Amino acid sequence: MAAVAAFAGWLLRLRAAGADGPWRRLCGAGLSRGFLQSSSAYGAAAQRRQVAHFTFQPDPEPVEYGQTQKMNLFQAVTSALDNSLAKDPTAVIFGEDVAFGGVFRCTVGLRDKYGKDRVFNTPLCEQGIVGFGIGIAVTGATAIAEIQFADYIFPAFDQIVNEAAKYRYRSGDLFNCGSLTIRSPWGCVGHGALYHSQSPEAFFAHCPGIKVVVPRSPFQAKGLLLSCIEDKNPCIFFEPKILYRAAVEQVPVEPYNIPLSQAEVIQEGSDVTLVAWGTQVHVIREVAAMAREKLGVSCEVIDLRTILPWDVDTVCKSVIKTGRLLVSHEAPLTGGFASEISSTVQEECFLNLEAPISRVCGYDTPFPHIFEPFYIPDKWKCYDALRKMINY
Repeated sequence: MAAVAAFAGWLLRLRAAGADGPWRRLCGAGLSRGFLQSSSAYGAAAQRRQVAHFTFQPDPEPVEYGQTQKMNLFQAVTSALDNSLAKDPTAVIFGEDVAFGGVFRCTVGLRDKYGKDRVFNTPLCEQGIVGFGIGIAVTGATAIAEIQFADYIFPAFDQIVNEAAKYRYRSGDLFNCGSLTIRSPWGCVGHGALYHSQSPEAFFAHCPGIKVVVPRSPFQAKGLLLSCIEDKNPCIFFEPKILYRAAVEQVPVEPYNIPLSQAEVIQEGSDVTLVAWGTQVHVIREVAAMAREKLGVSCEVIDLRTILPWDVDTVCKSVIKTGRLLVSHEAPLTGGFASEISSTVQEECFLNLEAPISRVCGYDTPFPHIFEPFYIPDKWKCYDALRKMINY
């Protein structure tokens, strides 16, 4: 608070001194308005900051899986969990507050339907939650663990990386915990700040033995989650929390599966390949529309869906066609998964590249609170990077 007050004072002194150059640059950046407006105007600005940085674009209604129902993303997750509990009598769901429906309501009604022995709360101990899940999975049962926020998955890091991911390998396949799935809300939400907005997928992408999945929509979430639960390897399923209620579309009522490790080409194009996952897919879809309208550029849009193991073939095939690649994610730039994609494409498609690969990501800082709109890789940052690639 003291730092904010000091900065605001500096701005006021700068304005009073008539320092035109620096003052105009700050005004152009919009910083002066954010600090110096009246309280009523500031309230309006705060409201504007809460507006989502993307527009959700639903998929066409699926026809191959029978009856559909309008669901948002958390309802699609609930439907997948319901299907799993109904189909598999060994399946159990556990985590902090899941018996009460969970903080995002993803398990609402399941304890009443299936009983307190199959849907139950745990102590506030992420390491214990995952360790308990490993033990259940080793017995052959299906363990579905919830970590309340992806930001709090790190106390369980040792259990995931050194135990779950290596269990089959170290026992020579005598034992495994492949029936373990870890769900967790993930990504920015508009007001989550440093402890409720993180995107930690890259930490786990460095770990052979697990699968890491991030959906972009309710339909994708249900199909991919069911595939994770039925997969014979431990899976981490990150759910974009900003989409829990913002994303609504028709979702099949009956169970269905979407294959893991298969990226989806959402929109075909010829000039630039755009790759993202989760919420960011909707950002790059808007960028593709802007590029077509403003620049006459044709963009191929790819939803990676599975981070580990990722679909190298689909991405490289696209880059060979377009000659340009832009990868975008919310996580910080340095060490983010865009780096892995970029280096692989550089190795596999070097002679096809028409411009340097572009990464549009979060900054190398903790995730901010009121400055979230400046931090996130929105459509304007992505569009600017795309324009530079085209003009290279």
